[in-house]
Amino acid sequence: MTPTTSNSNTALSMQNGKGEKRNDPVLLNDWYAVTRTQDLQPGSLIKFRLLDIDLVIWRGDDGQVQAWEDRCPHRSVRLSAGNVVGNTLVCSYHGMSYNSAGQCIKVPAHPGYIPPKQACAHTFQVKERYGLIYVCLGEPQQDIVVFPEWNEPAYRCYLTGPYFIRSNGYRAIENFLDVAHFPFLHEGILGDRDRPEIEDYPVVINDDGVFASNIRVWQPDPYGTGQGDYVIYDYWAFRPLTAYLRKYSPTGECLTLLYNVTPVSEEECVGWMLGSLNYAHDISDQAIRAFQDEIVFQDLDNLESHTPKKLPLDSQVEFHVPSDRSSLMYRKWLKQLGITYGIL
Repeated sequence: MTPTTSNSNTALSMQNGKGEKRNDPVLLNDWYAVTRTQDLQPGSLIKFRLLDIDLVIWRGDDGQVQAWEDRCPHRSVRLSAGNVVGNTLVCSYHGMSYNSAGQCIKVPAHPGYIPPKQACAHTFQVKERYGLIYVCLGEPQQDIVVFPEWNEPAYRCYLTGPYFIRSNGYRAIENFLDVAHFPFLHEGILGDRDRPEIEDYPVVINDDGVFASNIRVWQPDPYGTGQGDYVIYDYWAFRPLTAYLRKYSPTGECLTLLYNVTPVSEEECVGWMLGSLNYAHDISDQAIRAFQDEIVFQDLDNLESHTPKKLPLDSQVEFHVPSDRSSLMYRKWLKQLGITYGIL
């Protein structure tokens, strides 16, 4: 689909918990999932908070999706309290209609009145991909991260989420990159506390982000055969809030996950998981999704207990061990990018 044209995005900034404005271009210029495609039918709207900005997401009768700041430019009420009529969004306060470009085209109190150019909602760019609707608040410097297995016939693919997490988004990504917690939070599934050892592994920062490879983990039954075995993980952090893993065995079984974390605020996020696997074709889609949900839910209490909630880039705030190589390199990369939002 054709992205919505944005207007005045250079003036947009986020607020931290103290109400102070922050301009963090790396985050503003990235793509974030806000809802599933199937949950936004023609004629419907939802509201969503992204990077402390309130949005209204709506789909017209023509099928096109719009993402706007949730504010009527007339008297600053929430547009999400209105309704979609044809290919317009109608404000609940005075019945003013806005077209797909965000421009006011009708003022019921004054038939024939031509609204001025500033009578325009603040609009953002939108794309639909992988069964999700993505929004960029700024000017995207890159496309949505590719999930290469999505159209591969050998893989069955699935989408899970949304997972609403009262946690900093970077903390959620670090948890995704971390394998040393498997024997404890995912005991009997992804790990065994009697075999918790993690050997050293290489991790680098390159043009694609952070890459950690050949991480060996003992799992009690990784392929449904009833036999325990070592599996190997490779991890990539392609964007500050988008990460990908590949889990594979010497016999060719492979599972991949693309984790999209959407920052609601500096201390809240929403997770979306795209998955694929080239085995277990006899297991139902429902069972696969239920398994993924179980793993995520086992992490929630731990994720939501972090103190401080924001991610500290000062290495003295927390102590580190060799198996923290991925998160240490991730933090170093965030610092190099100049990220300030959600960071201590």
